[in-house]
Amino acid sequence: MGAGVGGQALGLERAGFDPVIAIDNDPHACRTLRANRPEWDVLEIDFKEFVGADFGLRTVDLLSGGLPSTPYSIAGKQDGPRDERDLLVAAICLAIELQPRAILLETTPSLLAPKFVNVRADVEAELKHLEYSWQWKVLDAQDYGVPQTRRSCLLVAMRADDFDHFSWPEPTASVAATVGEVLRDSMAANGWRDVDAWAALANRVAPTIVGGSKKHGGADLGPTRTKRQWMELAVNAHSLGDDVPDRDFVLDPGLGRDGVPKLTVGQVMTLQGFPADWIVTGKKTARYKQVAQAVPPPLAEAVGHQIAKALAPGSR
Repeated sequence: MGAGVGGQALGLERAGFDPVIAIDNDPHACRTLRANRPEWDVLEIDFKEFVGADFGLRTVDLLSGGLPSTPYSIAGKQDGPRDERDLLVAAICLAIELQPRAILLETTPSLLAPKFVNVRADVEAELKHLEYSWQWKVLDAQDYGVPQTRRSCLLVAMRADDFDHFSWPEPTASVAATVGEVLRDSMAANGWRDVDAWAALANRVAPTIVGGSKKHGGADLGPTRTKRQWMELAVNAHSLGDDVPDRDFVLDPGLGRDGVPKLTVGQVMTLQGFPADWIVTGKKTARYKQVAQAVPPPLAEAVGHQIAKALAPGSR
C-alpha cells in the first residue's frame, strides 16, 4: 500500500521479501515501480478501494506500507482519520481481511503525539482482537547509513509466538556521511572548481527532506526553517536544479542563495539512500515529490531483516 517511488518495497526486497502486489494511486509512482521492477504486480488504485479477495489474495506473510504523513503532521491541520488522505484505517481493515503473519506501517512520528492517543487506541484494539502483539517505534534513518536526519514512526505487529522473536534493528552507522561527502563527486561532474570548498561547508547530514505533499508545494526543499538549515550547508533550497554547477560557478555563501548550488533530483535520491540506477519517472516536480515521500530503502531493509528473522522457522 502507498508504495510510492518504491523505497520501502526495495528495502524489503533486499531483506528477502517478494512483493505480491504494490499499490498506489499516483500514476507517476506506478510508472516508476514498473520501470524498475516490471515483474511486480503494480496496481494503480485508491488503496481505500482495494479488497484482497477481488484480486485472489487470501493472505500474505507481510502487509507493509508507507502511510501519508500529512493527516498527522505538525505542519498540517492534524485532522487524522478525518483527512481524506489518511490510510491508517484502510490499512487496519486490510489487516483484518488478510490477517498476515506480520504488519509493518510507516508514517510521521507525530502520530505518537498525545492528540492521537484515541487513534492509536483504536488501532491497538483491532490488533488485540486479531491476537497480534505490537510495538510503535521511532527510528532515525541516519542510524542506518542514510545521510539525512529522518525520523519515522514504525508499527510492527505479529502473532505473539512470532513477536517474541522480533527485535528492532541496532544502528548500523555510528556516524552517517555528510552531504559534502556523499554529493562531492556528483557536484564535480561538470568540473566545478569550487567543489572541495563546497564539500567542506556541507559538513553535516542533510535535514529532513520534505516538500512531498501532493496538494501543496513545488520542487523545493521545504518551508522557511528547512531552507535555512540547507543554507547552513551551502545549498540553495528554494528550487531544484536541472544540473550541477558548471566549472566557473562562484561559491559565495555571502550572496545568499545565489552564491550556493541547488540539488538535482538525483542528488536528493542519493540523500534518501536510493541506488544510482533507480529510475524515477515524470517531470522534475513529480519526480521530486515521489522521492521526498519515500521511506529510505536502508531503513526499510534493516527493519525487514528483523521481521524476516522473527518469521523464520529457525527462530523457534
